[in-house]
Amino acid sequence: MVAMPGWVEHAVWWQVYPLGFVGAEKQALAADQPPAHRLPQLIDWLDYAVELGASGLALGPVFTSETHGYDTVDFLSIDTRLGDDADFDALVEAAHTRGLSILLDGVFNHVGRGFAPFQQVLAGGADSPTASMFQLSWPAGARPGAEPEYAEFEGHSQLVALNHEDGAVADLVTEVMLHWLGRGADGWRLDAAYAVPSTFWATVLPRVRAAYPDAYFVGEVIHGDYVAAVHDGELDSVTQYELWKAIWSSLNDGNFYELAHALERHNHYLGSFAPLTFVGNHDVTRLASRLTDIRHLPHAVAVLLTVGGTPSIYAGDEQAFRGIKEERFGGDDAIRPAFPAHPDDLAADGWPTYHLHQLLIGLRRRHPWLHRANFKPMILTNDHLIYTVSADDESLIVALNLSTKPTSHPTPNAESVIAGDGRMDWSGPRAQVHLPAHGWAILEHTPGVV
Repeated sequence: MVAMPGWVEHAVWWQVYPLGFVGAEKQALAADQPPAHRLPQLIDWLDYAVELGASGLALGPVFTSETHGYDTVDFLSIDTRLGDDADFDALVEAAHTRGLSILLDGVFNHVGRGFAPFQQVLAGGADSPTASMFQLSWPAGARPGAEPEYAEFEGHSQLVALNHEDGAVADLVTEVMLHWLGRGADGWRLDAAYAVPSTFWATVLPRVRAAYPDAYFVGEVIHGDYVAAVHDGELDSVTQYELWKAIWSSLNDGNFYELAHALERHNHYLGSFAPLTFVGNHDVTRLASRLTDIRHLPHAVAVLLTVGGTPSIYAGDEQAFRGIKEERFGGDDAIRPAFPAHPDDLAADGWPTYHLHQLLIGLRRRHPWLHRANFKPMILTNDHLIYTVSADDESLIVALNLSTKPTSHPTPNAESVIAGDGRMDWSGPRAQVHLPAHGWAILEHTPGVV
């Protein structure tokens, strides 16, 4: 395993999908249109992110693409719907001035059909010098101008899969990573990393780290062997989709056994790396829409911000934005909306959720050991879960109640309630925490005692 950069221990990402956030067009601008210079709109939101408690800005695709950003056609230029290099530089400088790191989204599994090396193949045929960069099958007797069959990404014909066995592809990705790290980026999210051979990442990343040893690399991995993906690909981390699903599913089903099982597996991952944790992102239905009982939103956020890993907050979730992902053309629009020009223009009813996030992110920032904390259940039923998170002789207790009735449980050596709507009772032989119906609490806890 590679050593994760030390600064990531304190990272809390605020994730933004830029094309949606700034209200960009759905299609690329014409070549003769000037840049729209929308990327600087994000600068007006950086103080909001800092006040939330974030330490980093995780950007979705910003490079030239045909539509949604995941069909890149030029990795070395900013999408003109967002602006230009100067706009990117201004955003990076403004973020760094505020202590915010920048994570870029690298779509290196596939490209859009307009990608110049692929267009060269379409024009020049099988003998094109860039043909080896793709996984192609040519019809018999094909001449220049004939279109080959090509590997595509998950049935999307507009997304042309790269050939990761080709040295030119490794060289390209290395060049792209180095270019933008040189312009101030601090790391990369590797889109669809699960579809790329681990040997490819293990070839590229050491070359990049040689120049930027403190860069952070997190792969998008949905299922499978997370530890092997990190180890074999020489990644720092992967996305923790198992835990994402268990959090909302256990709350909806009244089944904390599912969450406890996922957190036990999470302990295993933490023994090797710190997963990127989340309860929402640009690819999934918003948490506030996913939950069948909105009273359980604080429970989800409390779990996210007390368990080990590197947490990421999807912009808008901290305001309880709603939006349902649909499997159709344009089905992501509801979860990738345009934001107002300034945070002061947000609706009033979202601010209580923002303040909840502030409280819990602040708690996490004051307890940086939570980054590698292990979970241990104290009380587990379908609708009650009390657990400790511990590391470095430090410990907290988290108590969750999904029931329609108040509940009380012993919490030996608990000291005080530091978040939530529970209250402590020391009148009996052992300390107890009282939770109201649908209540939750985080408690200070004497280290090493449960």
